[in-house]
Amino acid sequence: MPARRTPRPDWVLARRVALGHRIAQLRHAADLSQEELGNRAGVERRTIQRFEAGTRDPQYSDLLLIAHALRVHVTDLLN
Repeated sequence: MPARRTPRPDWVLARRVALGHRIAQLRHAADLSQEELGNRAGVERRTIQRFEAGTRDPQYSDLLLIAHALRVHVTDLLN
C-alpha cells in the first residue's frame, strides 16, 4: 500500500481525539479499566490506550467490538 502523501486534515485528527475521549467516557461510566475493556473487546490494553489517546485509528470491526463490550450502539461512540 502506498504511503499517504499528504497529512490528514486537522479536523480528522480532532474527530479521532474526540472519539477517544468518548470511548474513555463510556468506559469510565461502565466502571471498567482499559485492561477490562480490552479483554471484553478482544483487543490489547495498549490498543485501547491508543484509541483513547487519539493516536491510532480504530478499524470498524474494533469499534463494533468496543461498543458491544460497553453495551452501547456503535453510533454512541461516534456521536
